[in-house]
Parts: sequence; structure tokens; C-alpha cells
Amino acid sequence: MIITILSGKGGTGKTTVSTNLAKVLSENLKVQLLDADVEEPNDHIFFNVDFSQTESVNILLPVVDESRCIQCGECAKVCQFGAIALFSTGVKVFETLCHGCGACSIACPVDAISEKPKEIGKVKIGTVNATMNFGMGILNIGEPSGVRIIRQLKKHIDRKADVILIDSSPGTSCPVVESLREADFAILVTEPTTFGLHDLKLAVDLVKEMNIPAGIVVNKDNEEVTIIDDFAKEADIPIILKIPFDREIATLYSRGELFVEYLPEWKKRFFDAFETIKGLIK
Repeated sequence: MIITILSGKGGTGKTTVSTNLAKVLSENLKVQLLDADVEEPNDHIFFNVDFSQTESVNILLPVVDESRCIQCGECAKVCQFGAIALFSTGVKVFETLCHGCGACSIACPVDAISEKPKEIGKVKIGTVNATMNFGMGILNIGEPSGVRIIRQLKKHIDRKADVILIDSSPGTSCPVVESLREADFAILVTEPTTFGLHDLKLAVDLVKEMNIPAGIVVNKDNEEVTIIDDFAKEADIPIILKIPFDREIATLYSRGELFVEYLPEWKKRFFDAFETIKGLIK
């Protein structure tokens, strides 16, 4: 079972849900937690991870041989990202725009374009304990997209695990879409604010487009505010868990502690949410 945890915006509590759920499930099941928030991975802060493997993730950038280039402009025509352009002085490659797709080298009629590798980040794989494996992707500063890192990270999915939890990037852009591929279920983490509702709607549109069943977790819940409850009924998406706006939970999080270890009543609540998820998948 692959469960992706996402939210339309940052700061809603994806890490809180991912790490505490992983801890609870690992007490009865074999769990793998993958931190696919490659721009700012922080799930590892909450666990003592023994990293055993590190892989470099590269893309291939075009290199133009000006002695062979006939300045036909075919490379620029096929590039969807504007990463290569033809000027009167020759062909210019904008490396920060390049996605490494290789289309320009294929299109070149005189084989004037070769490719060189460039590291854009890393993938680290390790273990927490006998029942929990861990993986994370790290995007190098200044790189425009972490999709390739997420793809590489997902190659390490442990098919023997009972549950794989993927903590995605915030938002609804390409990295989130990549994190959702192959998912059996999506947990949509939100908060009871106008901004939270706005971005929850974007996340709901995304999972519906990808035909992935989903449930909502309301973090920093305020019983007096019902905008998320009202939307959930309207969109016909169940709320599977509510985590209150609680000072003790926030304090534990700020110290890098899992609140289920200090507030044991929450273990049952998280496990009950997982049982609900299993029912929704069936």
C-alpha cells in the first residue's frame, strides 16, 4: 500500500502527519517512509536514521560543438523549456532552464550536440529500526526541479513493506504529481483557514484528475471554524483525522519530537485513521 501525504501549501503539517503515522504503523507493520519534499526534507530530524547508501542524481546537459554546428536552429525549435537558443553569434545553452530531456541532441542533423552530466542532488537510503526503512531526496540549491530526484527515490520503494508513506512537496506542481504516481491513497493535510481551504481545493482537483482516492487531515483544528468540514461534505471527501491547535503538540514538534510518543492516546487515533484509509481503498 502506497500512501502519499500532500497539501496545497507549505506549513500545514505534512511532516507532522507523515512522521507520527509512520511511527504508529511501524509498531505493528513493516513501514517505509520516503521524504520526497526534496527542496526541504526534514522527516529525518524525528528519527535516528542509519544511512547506508547515498546516490548522486544527474541530468545530461547539452554541449554544442561550434565547429560542426550549421546554425539551423532545429535544437531551439524542439526545446520546450527555452533552454537552448540560436543567436547570430551561435547557439547558446541556458543550463538553469535545461531539463535534460535530450531532444536537442536527437534533433541536431549534424550530431553537433553531445551531453555532459551535472549533479542536481542526492538520494539517501537508510533504516530507523527493524520495522521502518527510510529514504530522502535532497535537491541542490539553485536547481529548478526535483522531479528526477523523486523518481530516483521511488526506485527504492520497498515492495516487501506493508505500507509505504511518501511525504511530498507542498503545492500541486510537477514534484507533487510525481510523488502521487502509483499511490493507492492520498492524505490531504490542511488547516482551517481561508488560505488552507483555497489550496486544499487545488489538491483535491489534482487527486481527482489522477483518480486517486483521498481523505483529509485537518491540522491545527479549531472547533469553532467549520469551513473545512463544509467543503469536505460538498466535495464528498471524508475527514479521517483532526489534530487540534495545541501548544504541547507544537512544542514537541519544535523540539523534533513525535507527539504520539508523549501523548499515547494519539496512537489509537492515527491507527484508526489508517483503518479508515484501508476501507476507503477497498
